[in-house]
Amino acid sequence: MLTITITSLSGGQGKTTTALFLGRLLSRQGYPTLMVDADPQHNLTTYLGFELEPKEPTLLEFIKKTVETEDCIYPTTYNDNLFLIPSDDQLDTVQDYLSNSGVGATLLKRRLEAVDKIFKVCIIDAPPQRSQICLTVIGAADVLLIPAEASVKGYGSLVRTLDLLNGLQDVGATNAQVLGVLPFRDRWFGKTQAQESRAAVEGMRDEVTEELVLPSIRESERYKQAINKRTTLGELGYTELEYPFEVLTEKISKLIGSK
Repeated sequence: MLTITITSLSGGQGKTTTALFLGRLLSRQGYPTLMVDADPQHNLTTYLGFELEPKEPTLLEFIKKTVETEDCIYPTTYNDNLFLIPSDDQLDTVQDYLSNSGVGATLLKRRLEAVDKIFKVCIIDAPPQRSQICLTVIGAADVLLIPAEASVKGYGSLVRTLDLLNGLQDVGATNAQVLGVLPFRDRWFGKTQAQESRAAVEGMRDEVTEELVLPSIRESERYKQAINKRTTLGELGYTELEYPFEVLTEKISKLIGSK
């Protein structure tokens, strides 16, 4: 199983949007895909249409191992290849547990070993701040995908995320490498890219090399439409907006084939 953590150390960088569209596309290409909502705001859980009952197991129980692994994994509607470990507001309470475990950065990686042979891909939607949950989801990753808004804020988020990754690599807490940087909300006016967007994307290329900067997710209401209708961009007829995810799935398919 290839584990991809989608992370960026600021809110509004497109992490959940990226996780959602990437997971749907990979699963519909035939890869059994496990989504993990590791953000206490639980937007991924909401976008996938889950309304959990108070006692239903979530990522909190999965990490603490207080229930059977399979009880934390839920099938999604209309897609036999897409599954979710959901979260809710209570996930914040796992911070102390991870901190006190002594192996917090590697704990989720160990828990996911139980499903390593069941799924081809695991996509983890990380929280938008440096926390114990953030450390453990980076520790679980084979590769990191870093969405970053095409703005000054997005560039700063990328720099902080890379600094965190380098720090974890230095102490042996993760072997994850950067799969790519995905510029988000890239603004264009007709055929002209906004100056701030252009400067931000150029800065991203300077940070990680041009090869690692993926085609941009352009600013468009079509993404919200697809999220609200719980479908893909291609099924709505906006295939050109799906291009960044097609490039991503091609890179991921090669990694899966090499594992």
